[in-house]
Amino acid sequence: MASILVIDDEPDVRDSISQVLSRVGFEVSTADNGLTGVEDFFKRPADVVIVDVIMPRSNGVEVIKKIRTAFPGARIIAITGGGNFGPLGYKPGTIVTDAYLESARQSGADAVMSKPFHRSELIALVRSLVKN
Repeated sequence: MASILVIDDEPDVRDSISQVLSRVGFEVSTADNGLTGVEDFFKRPADVVIVDVIMPRSNGVEVIKKIRTAFPGARIIAITGGGNFGPLGYKPGTIVTDAYLESARQSGADAVMSKPFHRSELIALVRSLVKN
C-alpha cells in the first residue's frame, strides 16, 4: 500500500483529500503546516507528498525545496487555490494561481493542481506518480 502525506493548513481540504485517498487504498497521513510536514516526511518518507503552496510559517515552495534537496526522488504534488477569483475580485499586482503553481513546479514539484479539483483527477495523478 502506497503512503501519502498531505500537508495543508486548511482542515477541510486536508481531511477531504485524506478521505478520498484512504477510500481507494492509500495509507494517508496529514500535517497542518509546512514545518511539521517536513519533519514528518524526514521521519517517515511517504511515496507521494501533496503540499499546499500557500501556508503560514513555511509555504509549499519552501517545503518542496527542503524535501527535494534531501530526497531527490520524492514524488511531490503542489496544490493551491491562491489567486482564484472572479473578474471583479482582481486587483493589480495580485499573484494568480498559475504563478504560484509555476513557482512550485520550478522548485521541484512533479505535478501541480489548482483547487478546486475533482477527486478522480487527484486519484489518477497520485496513482500515476506511485507507478513511477
